[in-house]
Amino acid sequence: MKLLLYIIILTTTQTMAIIFNFNTSSNITNWRVVDDVVMGGRSNGTFSLNKDGNGVFTGSVSLKNNGGFSSLRFNTEKTSVEGFSNIVLRLRGDGKTYQFRVKTKATDVHSYITTFKTSGEWEDISIPLKDLYPSFRGRTLEMTNFSAESFEEIGFLIGNKREESFTLFLDSIRLQ
Repeated sequence: MKLLLYIIILTTTQTMAIIFNFNTSSNITNWRVVDDVVMGGRSNGTFSLNKDGNGVFTGSVSLKNNGGFSSLRFNTEKTSVEGFSNIVLRLRGDGKTYQFRVKTKATDVHSYITTFKTSGEWEDISIPLKDLYPSFRGRTLEMTNFSAESFEEIGFLIGNKREESFTLFLDSIRLQ
């Protein structure tokens, strides 16, 4: 009976892999903010660690000069998704809608994206990898959804077609 219980526990326990775990000693030098200023816009985002060790992506989105977005990107080593079906974001937002983005290669011009709304509370947001759809500059591409074996970049973007301030606290990002 104990052997059967052990086998059941092993087969039902989900595996996970940490992509990034934020804490007071986290090295965030590979995280970078890319705002619409690259196209003449006026949005302004920053990224830092707070005293609790959370990543804090904060700033304001401006529509001036055809702007309208702020993004945060992290170049990873080639990260295999073999055996995983979801990315789980542990975060606290401000009630606003954000995009989560993945690039299979850091040099790709397109990303695979999905949107999620934050609640204002700490929460785990589980994103099925198969639901990430291809997009470039706000347009959905006629390609298949994410089906790669790995990725090299992840990111967040806020661009809700309105001027607004934002704050997104990040605790961890993991594969599950």
